[in-house]
Amino acid sequence: TPNGHKITIFLEETGLEYKIFPVNIGKGDQFKPDFLQVAPNNRIPAIVDHAPKGGGKPISLFESGAILLYLAEKTGQFLPQDLYGRYDAIQWTFWQMGGLGPMAGQNHHFRNYAVEKLPYAIDRYVNETNRLYGVLNKRLADREFIAGAYSIADMASYPWVVPYKNQGQE
Repeated sequence: TPNGHKITIFLEETGLEYKIFPVNIGKGDQFKPDFLQVAPNNRIPAIVDHAPKGGGKPISLFESGAILLYLAEKTGQFLPQDLYGRYDAIQWTFWQMGGLGPMAGQNHHFRNYAVEKLPYAIDRYVNETNRLYGVLNKRLADREFIAGAYSIADMASYPWVVPYKNQGQE
C-alpha cells in the first residue's frame, strides 16, 4: 500500500538496516495476535526498532506518520532542525496523513473496488482528491520539495501521488 511504501522509502534513503515481515491483508494476517501487539489498529505499516536511539528496550510503532517522525528524529535526517523548517515539514506531513492519503484512498476505493458504484461517493472523493492535488501543485510551483528541502513530507506524499497520476480526473 502507499502507506507501507513511505517507510521503505525512508529506510532506503538512510541506509538503516531493516527486515520486512510481509502481512497478507487478503488472508487476514493483520488480525493475528502477534501483529496486533505491534499494530493494535490492524493496519500496516508497523515497526519494531530493536536499537532505539539512546539504547533501551525495543520500541514498536504503528501509523506511518508516527513512524516517519520517529525515524527522522532517531537518525537526524529528513526533518530540519530549525524551528520554521521543522514545523513546515511536520505540517505538510500531517496534511498528507489527514487529507491526501485518506481522501485519495477513498477515491480509489469507490472508483475502483466498490461493488456498488455510488455516484455521490465517487464525485465527493474525486473532487476532494483533485482539490488536494491542486494544493500540492501550488506548493510545488516554486520549489522542488514540499517543505523546501527533501523531507518526510515528500516521503509521505510521494506514494500517494505517483501511482495515481491523472486518476480521478475526468
